[in-house]
Amino acid sequence: MDSSMGPSEDSLKYTSANWIQEPLLFFAGTERRPLPPPAAEAGSCASAAHTEDVLCREEAAQTLCVSLGTTDRAWAPGPGGWLGLRPPAHLRCSCSYHHGSSGRGPPPFGSGAVLQPLLLRAGWAAAEELCLAAAKASGILPVYHTLFALASHDLATWYPPNHIFTVDEATCQVVKYRIRFFFPNWFGLGNPKSMRRGLRRGEGSAVLDCAVIDYLFAQCRSDFISRGREGQISLEMQEEFLALALLDMLCIAKESRKTPQEILDCISYKACIPEDFRRQIQQLHILTRRRIRRTFRRSLRRIGACSTPSSCLKLKYLIDLERMEKTMSQETFRVRSIMGAQGGRDVAETLIRVSGETGISWSCGETEKGQLFCDFPEVVDISIKQDSCENAPAESRVVTITKRDNRILDAEFPSLEKALSFVALVDGYYRLTTDSHHYFCKGLAPPSLLWNIRNQCHGPITSEFAVHKLKKTSDSHTGAYILRCSLQDFEQFILTVCVETPLGTDYKDCLITRTERGYSFAGVDRHFTSMKNLLEYYQSCSLQAGGATIQLRCRCPPRPKEKSNLLIARGSCPQMLASPDAQRRNLTQMSFHNIHPKDITWGESLGQGSFTKIFRGVKRDVVDADEVHRNDVLLKVLDSAHKGFNESFLEAASLMSQISHKHLLLLYGVCVGKDSIMVQEYVKHGALDVYLKKHKASGKVTTSWKLEVVKQLAYALNFLEDKNIVHGNVCAKNVLLAREGDASSGSAPFIKLSDPGVSISALTQEVLVERIPWVAPECLEDPGKVALESDKWSFGITVWAIFSGGGTPLSALDPLAKLQFFQKQLQLPAPKWIELATLITQCTNYRPELRPSFRAIIRDLNSLITSDYELLADLPPRDQQAKDSLWPYASLVGYEDPTLFEERHLKYISMLGKGNFGSVELCRYDPLEDNTGNLVAVKKLQHNTAEHLRSFQRESEILKALSNDFIVKYKGVCYGAGRKNLRLVMEYLPNGSLREYLQNNREQLNSWNLLLFASQICKGMEYLGTQRYVHRDLAIRNILVQSDNHVKIGDFGLAKILPQDKEYYVVRERGESPIFWYAPESLADSVFSRESDVWSFGVLLYELFTYAEKSKNPPAVFLHMMGPEKQLQLVSNLLELLRDGRRLPAPPDCPSEVYSLMQSCWDSRPKERPTFSDLGFSVDTLKHRNVGG
Repeated sequence: MDSSMGPSEDSLKYTSANWIQEPLLFFAGTERRPLPPPAAEAGSCASAAHTEDVLCREEAAQTLCVSLGTTDRAWAPGPGGWLGLRPPAHLRCSCSYHHGSSGRGPPPFGSGAVLQPLLLRAGWAAAEELCLAAAKASGILPVYHTLFALASHDLATWYPPNHIFTVDEATCQVVKYRIRFFFPNWFGLGNPKSMRRGLRRGEGSAVLDCAVIDYLFAQCRSDFISRGREGQISLEMQEEFLALALLDMLCIAKESRKTPQEILDCISYKACIPEDFRRQIQQLHILTRRRIRRTFRRSLRRIGACSTPSSCLKLKYLIDLERMEKTMSQETFRVRSIMGAQGGRDVAETLIRVSGETGISWSCGETEKGQLFCDFPEVVDISIKQDSCENAPAESRVVTITKRDNRILDAEFPSLEKALSFVALVDGYYRLTTDSHHYFCKGLAPPSLLWNIRNQCHGPITSEFAVHKLKKTSDSHTGAYILRCSLQDFEQFILTVCVETPLGTDYKDCLITRTERGYSFAGVDRHFTSMKNLLEYYQSCSLQAGGATIQLRCRCPPRPKEKSNLLIARGSCPQMLASPDAQRRNLTQMSFHNIHPKDITWGESLGQGSFTKIFRGVKRDVVDADEVHRNDVLLKVLDSAHKGFNESFLEAASLMSQISHKHLLLLYGVCVGKDSIMVQEYVKHGALDVYLKKHKASGKVTTSWKLEVVKQLAYALNFLEDKNIVHGNVCAKNVLLAREGDASSGSAPFIKLSDPGVSISALTQEVLVERIPWVAPECLEDPGKVALESDKWSFGITVWAIFSGGGTPLSALDPLAKLQFFQKQLQLPAPKWIELATLITQCTNYRPELRPSFRAIIRDLNSLITSDYELLADLPPRDQQAKDSLWPYASLVGYEDPTLFEERHLKYISMLGKGNFGSVELCRYDPLEDNTGNLVAVKKLQHNTAEHLRSFQRESEILKALSNDFIVKYKGVCYGAGRKNLRLVMEYLPNGSLREYLQNNREQLNSWNLLLFASQICKGMEYLGTQRYVHRDLAIRNILVQSDNHVKIGDFGLAKILPQDKEYYVVRERGESPIFWYAPESLADSVFSRESDVWSFGVLLYELFTYAEKSKNPPAVFLHMMGPEKQLQLVSNLLELLRDGRRLPAPPDCPSEVYSLMQSCWDSRPKERPTFSDLGFSVDTLKHRNVGG
């Protein structure tokens, strides 16, 4: 059909959903009226004269107006009368509209679907307070309140929750109460879907309830029909728009309890379509417009008898709208990305996009594909500063985001408002996905969250989570309790307490109400001015509830990253398996690189530690006959007098060899022989405490220098906390200084945290007492209690030592006096700097659960650094250098292209692997030439032929386009020799390939571990398929191990992208190929597809369950099947073998269900093979059933 004729009747498909009046803008004045919807036939808004009249009258109003989506009840004035929030009374049923020539009015309100703005006539209020008032008026429950925020009337700016609105004589402002935070498949109808977390996997609850869905529908419908883009709308989109309008009208009929004909008589279908589409329809011939209208009417009458409730129609409307508007759940910010340049700076305009599905990404233009910077759980630190550059606009602000691996994103926002809007968005998403009680910037924290933290109050978690927490806490005894917000009422709290009854331990819920009189238990007349006073009172007095006597004893506070229904598990993000307890060292999991004694040259002695002697040395690596690398190393030798600690010593080495971070000391490997020797990187300036003492009087170590060192140490410990790894021996002597720093050049100091040495659990009581106060008090009571909180105590003491010039606290005390220090719960003398003293006190709290997370510590350190910058902001540059020299580190960070590596800065460390075509090396990318760069895996070609180079470039482009937790991460490329040779730079995975891992750890693995690896490979391959890539070399040798429970797919040298019009790829160039992993169609016709990758996965599964045993690898088994006489024509004989139905045999001890899965992958008919989605489900099912385990 010609597009000028409009959509056909058949195109009006039943694909969308319901109607509620849009969130309108109301202007507060003597006469308040909603702006009218489009007139029926004319398709235009009310007359310009009418609109201007409304606006003109409102300009003098002394009012702030919060515009709502839907509500069915009014909001009473706030306590004390200062918050004068009330709905305009005339809006109930008597809204006056300007009518068009057709005489048709606006869509009628459904039952209870009345829009009532909230008005603040005088005084002030925080944005969150207005949100709470709006939530109450709209029927939004507390658990869903965090999805909402306030936006300016034009949606250009979002206000952070602590933004203060002040209403005076000059105020006339309208803000919108809107849902800001979106998640993929949050309606629960897709797969995988987003859900609120439950106690057990797969038992989560819906992200939204009906009231929020109603509100979201009103919001999205309003945005949809008010969109006014330029350009011609395609016929396909016209059909989609009319289909939405069709169901919109149907929902209007259901909401107003009218027939479709009655709705058609008073409402034009144009009221339910976007403005740009209305304009386009108006340009059509009158006969065409009438034909569209008649077609629409017939379609609406035809489906008028539909019995589907309006709630389902709304869901369908939202789902279809989300499918049409791909960026609906995404916010975009236009910024200037700051890039370092010698003698100045370069500024490039950049778009930063924030999505609830993927996190934070950036691109250099509208059309360029976005590059993912990080997901929300990876964000560690956010700061906002004024740009210190001379030519920077005064109103601009620089936002710096630091992620877990210490990579940063610097972005210059045009104004403080835009910067705050962006940070509040990331902050909110972090609380919704990772930690419901964390905030990144003190200046943006929601007031209610700060209240909860002060009162150790949980959010509106369910009773199920509260009871579960009480049951598993170590302090779970009679009187232990949890304070939490009510799920139903913003002014109520629930006290869940453990009580003893005649039938045993039980858990009771007690209701606390907040009124103008204060806080009180329900049914009790005694009121308290604060929650703290109420709880303190009932710790000394008992309370009767449900026949049980309650006396409060120990409160269980919220913990960092605690699982609850407040967190949303996103269906698009793989949920990694995580142990609820911090990882302990385990001898059966030990893994490290073995270094031959002949490769070590011994140097001078550097002293000794508690159980070790330390030497300087040189490590030699022979790459080939003509290339030898030498690295300075530190040799840590376990003293022969302490051989009993050998296992614990090797466990510490294993721990350090399996993690990688720029602020953690690199372990090259272990030399095991007569002595056990850790071979570590050499750090030039040695232990921090010695350096501080050496330079105490020189003036070289300033306050800002110490703050930078402390913050870097916090980054390293936050990395370990995120990995759930306990260090166990954080102290000043284990912090090593790699770079001194220089204030005049803007170079900051750089530290590395050394290995923990012998575990606390292996030490005697005497040694532990000697380590007071470095060791946490709970570890002294029971060394087995070492946990993440123990590192926070040690960090606090280390901070104290750094700011005291490297001194050793309590060194003059004898063991008994040190023990009494803990027994009396004493603290070290507090520094004069009050904020720093507060931070140290929080870290050294004698209740481990009250110590802050390292993310919170980093945030508090930022406030210390920021306050110092502000103190010096008004001083001229010369005076700044004279006064303690607080350097603006963050603003001086060079922001170069992170994907382009310079060859001269790649420092070779060791060979990771070598093949016929190339090799992979472990390198440090060190642009500052001071051994502080990141570890990377660098792949380079053996032969730089044009063909090999083209293939290598394709591999780098493929890796660059991929972003998945189960695919090795691309970091960039390195060119050399006039770009005639190329190196591919990837993330470094310290555990190597899965093949070697299986061979070295067979005794510690079982079927459950193998199925876990298989499941993750399926997820990675499923993602690869969605990006239209085929791997073509899926084998166990190309799977890399990140940790004991995480593998990644690597080596994309043979990968191909599928053509857009085909689901397979035919390889034209023949080369050396892994034929024993290939499907029959690949061997016969060089045809590769997702199905051929499934065949290869079956072979990989076979390799997994043979534990990569060399005698049972696929080539050896197939060659044995062929016999020696048929091994010349390998491809043809292998193909004949497969066509005869011969397959790899079941591995020894392989569960029959797993072998059946392999056989399904080896079906000779490609279309009969399972998909990777099906395989992932089957593997997960077997894993949960613990098949073969």
